[in-house]
Amino acid sequence: MASSSMSSRRPAGSWTPQENKLFEKAIARFDRDTPDRWQNVARAVGGGKSAEEVKRHYEILIEDLCRIESGHVPIPKYKNTNADEEKRILKFLKI
Repeated sequence: MASSSMSSRRPAGSWTPQENKLFEKAIARFDRDTPDRWQNVARAVGGGKSAEEVKRHYEILIEDLCRIESGHVPIPKYKNTNADEEKRILKFLKI
């Protein structure tokens, strides 16, 4: 019989909206020149995320941004966004 904790588990590699928000703030805080950047980001995100997981999440984000900027993918329409916060975060994501 499966426990209730098993039924509430997320698939491996999935990210909650809260983890994504913490991730965005952490990559803005720990820029590419920060020693041990990915370990710091993983610690800030929490949830048992490893340095490798947050680095891969970042790489996927950059790939998505490149596709959006090249016109291959339309810009997503988010509800409840804060334009100033988005601009600040995107500034740190520029390649």
